[in-house]
Amino acid sequence: MTGINYAWSALGGDPSLPSRVTTVTRTGSLPAHLPVRQLARACVGVCALAAAELGARRTGAAEVPGVRVDDGAVATAFTSERHLLVDGRAPVQFAPLSRFWRAADGWVRTHANYPHHRTRLLGALGLPQSASPEQAAARISELPALDVEDAVYGAGGLAVALRSPGQWAGHEQAVAVAARPLVERDRVDTGHARVLPPLDAGTAPLLPAAGLRVLDLTRVLAGPVATRTLGLLGADVLRLDAPWLPELPDQHADTGFGKRSAKLGLTTDRAAFEELLASADVVVTGYRPGALDRFGLSPEALAERRPGLVVAQVSAWGAYGPWGGRRGFDSLVQVATGIAETEGAPDRPGALPAQALDHGTGYLLAAGVLRALTEQSSDGGSRFVRLALARTARWLTEELEPGPGAGEPYDGPDAWLAETDSALGRLRYARPPLSFAGGPADWARPPVPWGSDAPRWA
Repeated sequence: MTGINYAWSALGGDPSLPSRVTTVTRTGSLPAHLPVRQLARACVGVCALAAAELGARRTGAAEVPGVRVDDGAVATAFTSERHLLVDGRAPVQFAPLSRFWRAADGWVRTHANYPHHRTRLLGALGLPQSASPEQAAARISELPALDVEDAVYGAGGLAVALRSPGQWAGHEQAVAVAARPLVERDRVDTGHARVLPPLDAGTAPLLPAAGLRVLDLTRVLAGPVATRTLGLLGADVLRLDAPWLPELPDQHADTGFGKRSAKLGLTTDRAAFEELLASADVVVTGYRPGALDRFGLSPEALAERRPGLVVAQVSAWGAYGPWGGRRGFDSLVQVATGIAETEGAPDRPGALPAQALDHGTGYLLAAGVLRALTEQSSDGGSRFVRLALARTARWLTEELEPGPGAGEPYDGPDAWLAETDSALGRLRYARPPLSFAGGPADWARPPVPWGSDAPRWA
């Protein structure tokens, strides 16, 4: 329970409530050198507990419902993108130029799943847009890893040189990350308490977020996991994307359960956005820090226009330090923070058995929103929650203690997979891992095609 207690404390929760959580440990789930299983279990456990707490507040229950965390369900959900099938077809997880490369003095990892990132990567390497992976490999092998990192980031692309845990510990960004709590929480103003409509305790399933409106301005994977979870719990989640930013359809399908999806430009459709904001309860953003501030989407600016709002933000490196404005993804954070070296072999870097920084941070972000709503219902004030993948990585590598290895065997994901029809086709997917007494067992709606809904509340 050490991980659950730590995360629950970071969320500002009542220290007596983790006693409401029971766990089913399973050996062989999420195998790694680092305590990934403990991290995943803790993130899902506190998210379910935060949901149960809010449900108890809204039904007037004297006791918070019991929470059950099963390592099998958690492991399956943390690899949800690998289990997705669309009409029997498995998605491609990484593009050919998203991989490890051997540089002149070490290793570097790139991320080029999106076309604009691929364009910037090849441009930084001085290669034509028709270049093959073999040509990229030859070029990178001639350059020091840090030179590749600097050149690609300077061009607006994504590349990170492999660092050892010790090298990362001495990095300025690591020092900045270490100074921050796992979950940053703040109160933006001192407005009156927002009264959430009560829920009928006899209605099943119990949906703690029912009636809440969530604007989802997130991409790639942690933010969408958080908002997918809020959709599971009954919120009306509307994802908004700029029409000119490409999205990966399969990734959108995996994280689109329980949501609607619309295209909206913050410059071209500003009146429509402000109309949505005027009745929103939560805004979740997943762009690099500062990227949305110029549109008036900082927590302070949002709360000024919509008092009582909960604003949740997630980024790769954190909104501080020399890398505070950098783009990033789970795979790159693993490389920078020493995780890839720890999980690798002498002749090649490795990776965690799941994009655990993304998934874990996503569940923590959802938990932060739920806890903010609970606190707000009695204490008032607009609320702000912020997490970073790099801070979650520090928790995993420096602060989280491995748990006991005993438990039931993990026999694979089949028990936690389901199928449904959708506008995208027949989907096989990982069921949600959150489980609390009376709570939902699955999403009420499957994903929809990207941008297929009107930008308005249901």
